Amino acid sequence: MRLVFVLLGGLVLLFIIAPLAGMFIATSPAEFFETAADREVARSIGLTLWTSMLATIIFGIAAIPFAWVLARKNFPLKKLVSAIIDVPVVIPHSAAGIAILGFVSRDTVVGRLGESVGLNFVGSAPGIILAMAFVSIPFLVNAARDGFAAVPERLEKAALVLGASPARVFFTVSLPLAWRSIVSGMIMMWARGMSEFGAVVIVAYHPMITPVLIYERFGAFGLAYARPVAVVFICVCLAFFVLLRMLSSKYDNAES
Repeated sequence: MRLVFVLLGGLVLLFIIAPLAGMFIATSPAEFFETAADREVARSIGLTLWTSMLATIIFGIAAIPFAWVLARKNFPLKKLVSAIIDVPVVIPHSAAGIAILGFVSRDTVVGRLGESVGLNFVGSAPGIILAMAFVSIPFLVNAARDGFAAVPERLEKAALVLGASPARVFFTVSLPLAWRSIVSGMIMMWARGMSEFGAVVIVAYHPMITPVLIYERFGAFGLAYARPVAVVFICVCLAFFVLLRMLSSKYDNAES
């Protein structure tokens, strides 16, 4: 049975690795470096990185305390709320983009409020941030909720008995003990937002994030022109992903 399981696992790994390896093999070093030096590609990758990171930070401020509530409190319709959190993962992302566009377009209350303070969500970086956050926030909420749920509740109660305020208990007991799950959720939210296409392309085709740029080059010039951009983008994503994981591991080692 073990051999069967190993073979099945090998097939799964091959299914993941083979298409990526084929793409890298088909891209020559000259194409790679030429694409990496392309200003349009560099701007697109930079836009993708900072908008996804900002979406994670901004919405994480609200998502992390909300996850604690889900882990610690019982309230009416809690199961419905948990199901709603997962909706962005389930629905087609083109439908998510249409929903967001209908929520922030210029003729809506949110759109008019944004314009009053100089923010235009359609065809702009703020719109990209909203689209990325919408499809990726379930990853952070669910990971943080599981992290808080794993914290022994008796430790929080002991801190309260000793005179700590609820806010102090949250920041000095709950948050540090759930930090690994929260960091993992933030990394997954950032990565998912960075790879989003369907919702973003409806809300903001321009300025182009890299997934949209890859699609445009594929549609206009074909596979050979789009593939080097995809390879460069994957390399950048992997580099940042590995860096964040290393920093997270160093933090865990320092704690231990």
